[in-house]
Amino acid sequence: MENKVNGSKSSASSVENGQPADPADWAIADVVNYFRTAGFEEQAYAFQDQEIDGKSLLLMTRNDVLTGLTIKLGPALKIYEYHVKPLQTQHLKNSVL
Repeated sequence: MENKVNGSKSSASSVENGQPADPADWAIADVVNYFRTAGFEEQAYAFQDQEIDGKSLLLMTRNDVLTGLTIKLGPALKIYEYHVKPLQTQHLKNSVL
C-alpha cells in the first residue's frame, strides 16, 4: 500500500468501482467521486473543499453533514441518511469480523 499526501492509503488489490473497497482507505478524490457517482455532483465538491477523506467520512456525525459542509438541507439529509450512515454501519460490521 502506498501512503498518500492526506494520510489515507490506497490498495490496488481491493478496488471496487475504481475506488478502494473499504471507505477507511478512500482518499479525498475517492470520496468526491463516490458522491458524484451517487448523483450529488455539486455537493461532492463540499467534501473536497473540507478535505474529507474516507477516515474523516466515517467519523462524520449527522450534524457535521448538515452544518459543516455548507450544502443545502435536502441534499445534506439524503447524503447522511442514504450514504454516510450506511457506509459507517457497513464499515463497523466489517471491522468486527
